[in-house]
Amino acid sequence: MNERIESFLMELSKIFQFTKKSCREIFLPPYEFKEIVRQCYEIGWKSMSLIGMTSFIVGIVFTMQSRPSLAKFGATAMIPAMVSIAIVRALAPLVTALISSGKIGSQIGAELSSMKVTEQIDAMEVSGTNPIKFLISTRVVATTIMIPILCFYAAMLGLLGGYFSIAEKDQMSILAYFTQVFGILKFVDLGAMVFRAVTFGFTIGLTSSYVGYYAKNGTQGVGKASNSAVVSSMFLVFIEELLIVQFLSVFN
Repeated sequence: MNERIESFLMELSKIFQFTKKSCREIFLPPYEFKEIVRQCYEIGWKSMSLIGMTSFIVGIVFTMQSRPSLAKFGATAMIPAMVSIAIVRALAPLVTALISSGKIGSQIGAELSSMKVTEQIDAMEVSGTNPIKFLISTRVVATTIMIPILCFYAAMLGLLGGYFSIAEKDQMSILAYFTQVFGILKFVDLGAMVFRAVTFGFTIGLTSSYVGYYAKNGTQGVGKASNSAVVSSMFLVFIEELLIVQFLSVFN
């Protein structure tokens, strides 16, 4: 039992030191702008189609599922406002984070773990390149930047999907729909979405990088690192969502 507690505390210390080094290297020169831009392209542009399609479907399904409950109270006119709040405050950042955990998290975990087991990271250290700055900090910055951008993109397509679902049943113009959508939104709603997205992006980048950077057991470790990156990122996203909901409830 004592050995497990000691091992757990050592792992926490290792995670803290890794986070500390990664965050410090973000602000210390020289800055790897070229690598950050490349990672933003890999993380952002190549994920847009999957996130966009999923968000559009989520908007349609959520609107369809909400209609029967509101229809019982004769409140179908409130569907656009309800869809707006739900997608902007919660669904868009959460859907974006979960898809990114699966796609981006596994990509980062597999890429870094393969470099670790083939000793490419050790070779970088010998050649004088800082692997934490070049490999870790750039990916953390890229995910922290791109997840919020992808979140706005997901919210837009989710709201558009909600409109198509409503237009199928009601004779509502797209102008009237988006007037209600944006009329109900407040600054705190957009702030909550950005706060969630930035937190999720930082967590996904850091967690996936940590798992990949400390991979072991050769090629078998690559598969384990990829899987662990996805599972760990998703678990932390749900934990953070729970904490953020409790925190933001103070402002409601």
